Amino acid sequence: MFVAALALAAAVSWGIGDFLGGLKSRALRPVAVLIVAQPIGGALLGLWVALRGQGPPGTAVLWACLASVFGTTGLIAFYRGMAAGALSIVAPIAGAGAAIPVIWGLARGDHPSSYQELGFAAALIGIVLASFERRPAAARIAAGVGWAAIAMLAFGGYYIPMHAASQGDFLWAAFVFRLTSTTLIAAAWLVLRPPGARRADLPVLASIGVLDTGGNVFFSAASARGLVSVVSILASLYPVVTVLLARAVLAERVHRSQELGIALALAGIVLISAG
Repeated sequence: MFVAALALAAAVSWGIGDFLGGLKSRALRPVAVLIVAQPIGGALLGLWVALRGQGPPGTAVLWACLASVFGTTGLIAFYRGMAAGALSIVAPIAGAGAAIPVIWGLARGDHPSSYQELGFAAALIGIVLASFERRPAAARIAAGVGWAAIAMLAFGGYYIPMHAASQGDFLWAAFVFRLTSTTLIAAAWLVLRPPGARRADLPVLASIGVLDTGGNVFFSAASARGLVSVVSILASLYPVVTVLLARAVLAERVHRSQELGIALALAGIVLISAG
């Protein structure tokens, strides 16, 4: 039960952070958002690690570097998708990456339950329905879906190496992850040189950094105690939080077929976790 609570805490933290990040990415480039947010989260983790006074647990923690490449790529794509399209559509598609660690488990000998099989089907159908906008002339792919698909694959690839990195010490895994992601974002910022954030943006950007880092810490802690196929699915419920905030705060509305797709994608994630 404690492991499930940690994984769900990761979902809530990520969901709120992604909502704020998606909003800010409509005014700023994702790299400009992350160049402020990432170091703040990294500094907090570095202070925690220093105060605890324990060294790294071993080389397995370096799997967090690979997880960071996936996670940072996914976050940039996710922000780009939410800047281009409706948060209510982009978030469930990106969240469907939860199927990847389950497929990984199947390849290693796991057997899906009937709930998980139904969840796979629901998520796949939901993604297809949510991805297409109906117009008077014809249907077309909704804005942001391409970026959401990249985020889905990248986020799905994040869970497996992060789970491996967390087995020795979840806090060190989260710190190595954040250190790597901050380095990657700094390199991207030096190359792209996007317009910087205004002083008025800093409180929200700082909140994004804290929430995203908090999600990684909660996920790492859950991974250190639970199965990757379980904790990754529960943590992948973050689109529910993002969609609810988009409806409540932005009053986002999409076509009924896309509404059905969003509901199916979210239900699919829940059913996969129920297995």
